Amino acid sequence: GGISIHGVDIARGVAAAGLAVEVLALAPQRRKIAAGRLGADGLFDHPIARGAGVVAGGYEVVFHLGDWLRTNGYPDRETAFLDVVPFRFVVSAPEQHYHLPFKFTPWGIQLFRGV
Repeated sequence: GGISIHGVDIARGVAAAGLAVEVLALAPQRRKIAAGRLGADGLFDHPIARGAGVVAGGYEVVFHLGDWLRTNGYPDRETAFLDVVPFRFVVSAPEQHYHLPFKFTPWGIQLFRGV
């Protein structure tokens, strides 16, 4: 089980090293269960990726994309479109692994359950 995250800037073809993310459980109340930054390989190295604390229910991952884009050399006029990007999903089988590939440009995202 677990929830893993992999961020890639597909406009430049680089891993999103340093991108700040938060993982929240939505029930019984909305609460943060993980937070940190993606590593040099674009992966979120946190115990949640190996299943720690993951149970059935709703979750939200928050990507602080605007800050990352500004820090990584995109001009302000391009980063104004995307800022904080939330993504909600449901874990129905906590024994399975939920991999979230987060692919983005300054103008759009692609996010899905991968393998």
